Amino acid sequence: MDYVGEHLLPGQLGQFFIILSLVVSLAAALAYFKSTTSAIVTEKLRWKKFARILFLIEVLSVFSIFGILYFIISKHLFEYKYAWQHSSISLETKYLLACFWEGQEGSFLLWSIWHCLLGLILIKKAKTWEAAVMTIVSIAQFCLATMIAGISIFGHKIGSSPFVLLRNEMDAPIFSRPNYLSFINDGNDLNPLLQNYWMVIHPPVLFMGFASVIIPFAYAVAGLWTKKYGDWTGPALPWALFSAAMLGLGIMMGAMWAYESLTFGGYWTWDPVENASLVPWLILIAGIHTLLIFKHTGHSLRATLFFFIISFLLILYSTFLTRSGVLGNSSVHAFTDLGMNTQLLIFLLLFIIPSLLFFFTRYKHIPHIRKEEQTSSREFWMFIGSLVFFISALSILAMTSIPVINTIAGFFTGHDKKLFTPLAIGEDSEYSYNRIQIFVAIIIGLLSAVVQYLKYKRTGSKYLIKKMLWPTCIAALVAALILIFGNINYDKEGTSYMILIWLAVLSSTYAIIANVSYIWVGLKGKLKLSGGSVAHAGFGLMLLGILISSSKKEILSFNTSGIVVSLGEGSDERPGENLTLIKDVKTSMGKYWVTYKSDSANPNKPLWYFNIKFERKDGKEDFILTPNAFVNYRGNEGLMANPDAKHYWDRDVFTYVTSLPDPTKRQDTAQFKIMNKKTGDTVSYSNGSFVLEKLVSQSNIPASGLDPGDVASMATIRVFSRSGTIYIAEPVLISSKGQTLSLPDSLTAENLIFQLNKVEGENIEIGVKETVPAIEYVTLKAYKFPFINLLWMGTFIMVAGLIISAINRITVHKSVKVHNKTNRKVTR
Repeated sequence: MDYVGEHLLPGQLGQFFIILSLVVSLAAALAYFKSTTSAIVTEKLRWKKFARILFLIEVLSVFSIFGILYFIISKHLFEYKYAWQHSSISLETKYLLACFWEGQEGSFLLWSIWHCLLGLILIKKAKTWEAAVMTIVSIAQFCLATMIAGISIFGHKIGSSPFVLLRNEMDAPIFSRPNYLSFINDGNDLNPLLQNYWMVIHPPVLFMGFASVIIPFAYAVAGLWTKKYGDWTGPALPWALFSAAMLGLGIMMGAMWAYESLTFGGYWTWDPVENASLVPWLILIAGIHTLLIFKHTGHSLRATLFFFIISFLLILYSTFLTRSGVLGNSSVHAFTDLGMNTQLLIFLLLFIIPSLLFFFTRYKHIPHIRKEEQTSSREFWMFIGSLVFFISALSILAMTSIPVINTIAGFFTGHDKKLFTPLAIGEDSEYSYNRIQIFVAIIIGLLSAVVQYLKYKRTGSKYLIKKMLWPTCIAALVAALILIFGNINYDKEGTSYMILIWLAVLSSTYAIIANVSYIWVGLKGKLKLSGGSVAHAGFGLMLLGILISSSKKEILSFNTSGIVVSLGEGSDERPGENLTLIKDVKTSMGKYWVTYKSDSANPNKPLWYFNIKFERKDGKEDFILTPNAFVNYRGNEGLMANPDAKHYWDRDVFTYVTSLPDPTKRQDTAQFKIMNKKTGDTVSYSNGSFVLEKLVSQSNIPASGLDPGDVASMATIRVFSRSGTIYIAEPVLISSKGQTLSLPDSLTAENLIFQLNKVEGENIEIGVKETVPAIEYVTLKAYKFPFINLLWMGTFIMVAGLIISAINRITVHKSVKVHNKTNRKVTR
């Protein structure tokens, strides 16, 4: 059958480039492998040049796939499932890129794009390490290419192509028609929660973090593979610092998106997908610190190899968790299962088995120093800090993996609870994580404050006391002021937990002040050398922001109106913490008067924006917040909402909608009450009474469409409201050619409608309808987040510190190479 209006060429080209990418990435991996293993120099160079050509073709293929898919989405070619499923005609142009990575196929492609760009840099800069490192990168590229291949081999489907046609994926009667596209007026649209500017920039940064973690991993494996156990650390360190910066920034951008788009009243909920990206970052940070130990003392090379290997393997594990569907019931972020679980598992095992096999078989050959570190040395406490990060990551990983553990156990027990009781974190999952991680915050805060003042090998106690005295005193004073005047009395989980929060505030304050002091005292203000201190100070600021904003988060929207509405079946919201606002009625909310002023609807979607006016009771300020909400949109059941917030330097006022009137229940079902009256008669209604004052009938009406013999009768009805207000209603009845036409008159203020039905002499039949007023309301949840900007500021300072460190390490590595070359020339 020839289908009308289909654009098949883009999809055919896209699929061609997918197959080309699949083939050349595998060929590049094999060519780089031959270059690495070849003992003949000329053959090694020949294979490397061939591999580079293949990788450049891979880069061309991946960017072509990206361009074609973006063309299909932006041109709304709904014959392609991907465009129909993730976009719509009404979607704003700025969100078209978000459509690209909403689906699994696009996100895999985004990951591959970053590998291409990073691979080009490695080809330029990696020098002698290029072949071994690019072998591993090319293998990863091949695995990613299989994820979007969409081909069948021996009846087994490999990957899911973004270029499949909708008619081949869905079974509907319209696809039996050649002109089926004329029935598809619009796409399924982008998930409304993703229609946020953070979702345009957060996924690319996060996937840059995911993609870049492979490089320190590749260097570590290459070192084991080539038996150059320590040489790889120099070029790997800047990459590790860059990866930590990008992954950390991507994670916190996700927190910013959650804060602005989701309605759990915060930025972090220990969601499994959040944890899946946090765990590799924690272990990568541990690996960076042990690598610094090795660079200065020769200790901890084994630990560094282990941490760098595990960090990337956990990136792959997080990919399996989020894309296999195993977290479908426990995470709001997880992708749906596309039937690629086996393929994802093979992807994971393809890297787990060789890398750990290399590590454990060559463990004894990895250089290590048998001498114990001094407890007064910098390297000893840096290693303790790395272990704390590692233990923190393991605890988070174990709790996050509970759905996986339960699934695996179910294979052996058949879900018989007598044999195995499924594990669960508990109802308060946040506290389950927090009560462990609060100790991590305290220890890491203290270590990041003190360790930089220690010397490698050994530190004298007098030296340490001299250097640490003033930072310690100042930090103690500042922390005391924060605790006293900040009134941090978070006793929700008991006194002992509150004391731990106080200690964490002290340690994070200590980290900030001690590191800022070290920049000026220890490093003499040399910014290019202060990357570590800047990153530590930023991390301390992050901790302080988390502690204050979370422990001092204050509910503003206590129910002072006395109106209780349904918050939806299964809602976790507490009615007493949600305030219902009647339109145009000023309502008290803490130190504010709050008024629901107006609302507006999106012209293309069932999405409503609510203008909520906040006025301080002292008259010093007023502002408008516009949270939005929608119901049963795109197959989601119940209310979904996007928050809005007023930002101050020291706090945020944060609001979101928790309940709306049901539009289906706002229809007016009242009926006209028919009565026969005479002029002068008085009738009561619910809010007062009315009098039929007079009736005037007239013929020869000067109006178009009426004949001279047509008669118009108009009744005058005076309405007396209980409030004392008097209204006049004048319904009209027109008799024309034996037929009658009634023109009712409405009194909106009294919800009354009068209709003149029949006039026979002095007898008058009128209909009176009391409408049921449609109450316009919105229910809000409002918080005050104090000093949340400390968290965002700390994030960017920490990332800046990591970037400064990476740049400095690149400079140092170059100078070492130049120095070594000079020494070789002198020796000759």
